[in-house]
Amino acid sequence: MPDLPLSGAQKSHLRGLGQRLAPALKVGKGGLTAAFFAELERLLRAHELVKLRFLGAERAERAALCARIAGEGRCAWVGSVGHTALFYRQKPVPA
Repeated sequence: MPDLPLSGAQKSHLRGLGQRLAPALKVGKGGLTAAFFAELERLLRAHELVKLRFLGAERAERAALCARIAGEGRCAWVGSVGHTALFYRQKPVPA
């Protein structure tokens, strides 16, 4: 998770960047598995901003899944629209 929560302006900027992204990860019938979180970790390390798509999940279920992904994935939930959601984690500064 970033050191500080993201401000509204930061989230707005990231959502703008996310509009041009294709969903890199999909959440389907299998749900949130260890393999899903491993792939999320790999994508966040490579790109910082990851867009994912929910397949067949209801609105309330998507909100709960996003909160769980942010917590277990140690990333910030930037926002979601429809069946897509954006997650962000700043790359660590090299020592």
